[in-house]
Amino acid sequence: GLDVGAAQIPVSGGSLPVYFASPKKAGNATVIVIPEIFGLHEYQRDICRRLAKAGYYGITLDPYFRSGDLSKISDIKEVLGKANSLADGQMLADLDALVAFLENQPKANTKKLGITGMCRGGRTTWMYTAHNKKIKAAVAWYGPFTPTPPAMTQTPIDVADQLNAPVLGLYGGADQGIPLDTVERMRAALVAFGKEKQSMIHVYDGMPHDFHADDRPSYRKEAAEDGWKRML
Repeated sequence: GLDVGAAQIPVSGGSLPVYFASPKKAGNATVIVIPEIFGLHEYQRDICRRLAKAGYYGITLDPYFRSGDLSKISDIKEVLGKANSLADGQMLADLDALVAFLENQPKANTKKLGITGMCRGGRTTWMYTAHNKKIKAAVAWYGPFTPTPPAMTQTPIDVADQLNAPVLGLYGGADQGIPLDTVERMRAALVAFGKEKQSMIHVYDGMPHDFHADDRPSYRKEAAEDGWKRML
């Protein structure tokens, strides 16, 4: 019962692949879904379809298309290396092009524009909400708070004062890749810059990284379903 499709958006260095899903009638808001390091794979497409089932226009992209299809690479170190070569400047420009594309889509309500993402996509969610004033709401799932130079020299903590919209951060208390002290530093930054009345961070005790990803062993049903409700 959904309308789904794909497109290529002209950007610097090639064409940005996107996938979108919407209800048969125009959605009540539009949500950009930022992928993890694996790029545009089926789990990310399904997030768009789940959002469409909830009444939204969901759109995702392959941020790493210049480096190939990372979802088909089995060596995680190679995946990380390629994903971490995407510089923030390029990432932000690509998303600006995606927003411009959305503004020409009849079913995409860009006056109510949200963004969400998991892992690297969670970090991007924080960063893009500080970059684009058109974002009205954001949900970052376990996005890291540490720099990865030279491509990512800043962190969400560095741009906490620039957030243009409320952000909900969803994190796992047992996430071995995101130390809780960095989560608390982000929480403190939100307080320091007066953002805590809008933005907030929720930590799920004992939950690992990728607890929402129901296509892999890290999935934790209770936390995933609670996080999804909080996101909506």
